[in-house]
Amino acid sequence: MLRWPDGDPDDPWRMLLSARGRISRRRFWTWGVGALLGLGLVLHGLLAVAGVRSSMAEHVVNVVLAWPAVVISIKRWHDTGRPGTWVLVALVPVVGWLGLLLANGALRGTPGPNRFGPAPLE
Repeated sequence: MLRWPDGDPDDPWRMLLSARGRISRRRFWTWGVGALLGLGLVLHGLLAVAGVRSSMAEHVVNVVLAWPAVVISIKRWHDTGRPGTWVLVALVPVVGWLGLLLANGALRGTPGPNRFGPAPLE
């Protein structure tokens, strides 16, 4: 069931767990913001039903969603022709997250294939 290496680019497992390849701005907003926000809300709800304290639930959700958030950002950096290490911009206090969101959500990717793969489908 896990058809990862050459499966559908919209496969959730591949999209959220594999840092290979490139994604478009639309997919960044859909998967990196929408899907992760939705997953975070669902996880918070499930943990609340399970009786987990709110502060502990916050930590659990952050840990669970950290890797998918990094992977989505790496793929956007790849689309602009930059290496995934640019995700470390997020470590700059205050302006890092804002800069990362603006760069990933607004910068146009390189047209055609680049060293990280073919141009993503819209």
